[in-house]
Amino acid sequence: MSAQLQRLVVEIKAEELIIRALYKTDDAAKLGPNTKSRTREVTELTRAGLTDALEALEGGDVTMCGTSGFTTREDLISVALPRPYEAREAAS
Repeated sequence: MSAQLQRLVVEIKAEELIIRALYKTDDAAKLGPNTKSRTREVTELTRAGLTDALEALEGGDVTMCGTSGFTTREDLISVALPRPYEAREAAS
């Protein structure tokens, strides 16, 4: 299976953690909406994406790219994400 993670949105609530994963896949027709294979695929993509994000945040080059709110705040940050698989694809 070849899938490419496009976006992760993490929402933290009092009793739960919600992660929305947007991704493209070559074999979308083969994976039904509630199959073990699809669950496994999205879990692996999410785990890899979160790991990459944490590694990038530890690197320290974080840029503030948007803010809103007064007492309730929502700030957007941009972090350069290392993507070793892109270097491998370019070399092929």
